[in-house]
Amino acid sequence: MATDVGLYDDIRPFNDNEIASVVERLVNDNEFITAIAHFQFPRLIKHFSWVIFPMIRMALRRKCRKITSVSEIQHEVIAYMEKMIATTTTQVTFDGIEKLDKNKNYLFISNHRDIAMDPAFVNWGLHQYGHDTVRIAIGDNLLKKPFVSDLMRLNKSFIVKRSAKGVREMIAAFKSLSGYIAHSIQTEQQSIWIAQKEGRAKDGNDQTDPAILKMMYMHGKGQKISFPEYMKSLNIVPVTISYEYDPNDAAKANELSELATAGEYNKTEFEDIDSIVQGIVGFKGHVNVTFGDVIADDLTDAIELAERIDQTIDNNYYLHGTNLLAAEQLHTSTEYKQAASKVTAEQRAKFTAHLQAIPTKLHTVVLSGYAKSVEKQLAIAD
Repeated sequence: MATDVGLYDDIRPFNDNEIASVVERLVNDNEFITAIAHFQFPRLIKHFSWVIFPMIRMALRRKCRKITSVSEIQHEVIAYMEKMIATTTTQVTFDGIEKLDKNKNYLFISNHRDIAMDPAFVNWGLHQYGHDTVRIAIGDNLLKKPFVSDLMRLNKSFIVKRSAKGVREMIAAFKSLSGYIAHSIQTEQQSIWIAQKEGRAKDGNDQTDPAILKMMYMHGKGQKISFPEYMKSLNIVPVTISYEYDPNDAAKANELSELATAGEYNKTEFEDIDSIVQGIVGFKGHVNVTFGDVIADDLTDAIELAERIDQTIDNNYYLHGTNLLAAEQLHTSTEYKQAASKVTAEQRAKFTAHLQAIPTKLHTVVLSGYAKSVEKQLAIAD
């Protein structure tokens, strides 16, 4: 469905009538073809690029010839999700999703542990339960290559301009984003997924940034609607995503360790892309997604709303054996020992083997990331 003509063209997902031209642009993008070649044929690319590149282009054209709509692209994504879930998870479970009304649209605000898989698992659950999929907020820091931006916008992603420079440009970008979120939910009847803060919770501490909520309210404020009334109109649902195993746990721990010891951490050029790939192909074990209740209370400001979202996300975090074992290793008190007592010997052996594959100097940081949600829940229980 088209948006207001030109209003959000620089950030919105692509429409059906744009699919053919975007696909053709991708097929002719040398960087895109090179990326596929390096991923599919890493050992052959150096000497046989002259035959591999045309072969990839031919295969893409053949596969994409009949794709003319966003829904057809999403069917391709669904097929890939089925294969990914079968090979990298032991099970994927959903809680609270049965409370969602298929005739309503929501603003799903979730914790953020994995760049691509967080919204992917939310979408998978919605699809499995007969709901339409969401539009996904993605920062332009991940879209440094034009082909990456094209790929994401083909799959119902819209752009968050984090790289905007100067106060005026930032305000204009945030107002546009705020308006687009409202337009999607209230006019185009499309639900939205957005992370609770910029960047992943690499230390396991899920915490909502009130600035994101203030940004969302900019559109309502411009219409002179009160904060409680406007935010309730967005049908905000906190979502908690928990992974038994985080495919990027060692990489996150390394970054945090470097920051602690050197005071800075410089990402390599394609580090975010590598994280995305590892998150997709890496072993995740049991993945749980829990949908909270719609926030319908009159919460007076962004700080109060952020606290409510955090409380819901923390309460709904599914504690895997990895979380309980990590907390047990970091804490000597009885409550942590009791919490871990239900973990099986097989789970203990598996987690021990997982840690042994990670450099010893990173163990405490890795354990802290897994233990954080246990610490929060036990604190809540107190």
